[in-house]
Amino acid sequence: MFRAPGRVNLVGEHTDYSGGFCMPAAINFETMIAASLLAGRTLRLRSVDFNETVEVDLDALPPARSHWSSYPLGVVWSLQQEGVAVPGAALTITGDVPQGAGLSSSASIEVATATALLALAGVEIPGPRLAKICQRAENDYVGAPCGIMDQFISANGAQGSALILDTRALTFDLAPLPEHLRLVICNSMVKHSVAEGGEYALVRQQVEEGAAAIHAMKPSVKELRDATLEDLEAAKGTMSEAAYKRARHVITDSQRVLDGAALLRAGDIVGFGKVLIDAHRSYRDDFEASCEECDVLQELGQGLKGCYGSRLTGGGFGGCTVNLVEAEDAESFVDAIRKGYFEKTGIEAEVYICSTADGASEMKGWE
Repeated sequence: MFRAPGRVNLVGEHTDYSGGFCMPAAINFETMIAASLLAGRTLRLRSVDFNETVEVDLDALPPARSHWSSYPLGVVWSLQQEGVAVPGAALTITGDVPQGAGLSSSASIEVATATALLALAGVEIPGPRLAKICQRAENDYVGAPCGIMDQFISANGAQGSALILDTRALTFDLAPLPEHLRLVICNSMVKHSVAEGGEYALVRQQVEEGAAAIHAMKPSVKELRDATLEDLEAAKGTMSEAAYKRARHVITDSQRVLDGAALLRAGDIVGFGKVLIDAHRSYRDDFEASCEECDVLQELGQGLKGCYGSRLTGGGFGGCTVNLVEAEDAESFVDAIRKGYFEKTGIEAEVYICSTADGASEMKGWE
């Protein structure tokens, strides 16, 4: 039996394609896989949750389609690209990572599949490299242009900690999240069309415009990761106002990851909560990636007892807020925010109380 967790991002949004830092945490919602060897070259995938079975020939993988099986099949393909001799196997898959809630159910499935198949093949691969293999599965087989963060935290997370990921070097460090805290994730149940439309690509183009303008003035700045706010101000007149604001968010949010990590290591939870609030303001005002419903959720959460900080998390334009809440107040927080959100929007929010979790592993003593 093998498992891999979902995740929530605490700080650092849209920093990955600028070589910056982000701070995800693995959570106690996970994909679980029972795996056994099969004779021959057959791979049998059984989804308990979809009540479906798919069988394929490992030497003739089918093309990806809009189906749950494409995620584990993409991992098989990517492992084969890596030179791993994937054996015939039966994988029975289940999990409790909510789908469509921005908690990275796809990366959880990918990393759990890779962990199971590598164990059956008798091959060991370090967590950072495993994350790259799973990212390639999603990018090049499934066809989803995700960054590295989701797979990286699912493979390398640690219970009791947030992970500080350097997306350029693919190195990481940990910062403690005390046991008396919970990560309460509130799903607004809305996703505005901007998230899938051309505007999303436009936002990235604006980030790249800002980086190019700074680079033209200061060639040592290859990515926004290398830029300071002083660099941005010096080049402000050579970029659009939108590019300036997007770049300011990326530069400051990447720095907030480092500042937040220092506060967590110092035990300053109040200070870290303020970092979350500042991150939301930046995401809302400079990146313009929030929406009315998510702002309502953030404001409600921020005002409730036991909450240190609240912010929009994930790709933006809808989705979820993450709230840092005292464990003893978590249940009352859930009741109050669901009631308040419904009163203001008429929408029933889904709310999840999460603890931190370890990255992917074999499950011992599960019998």
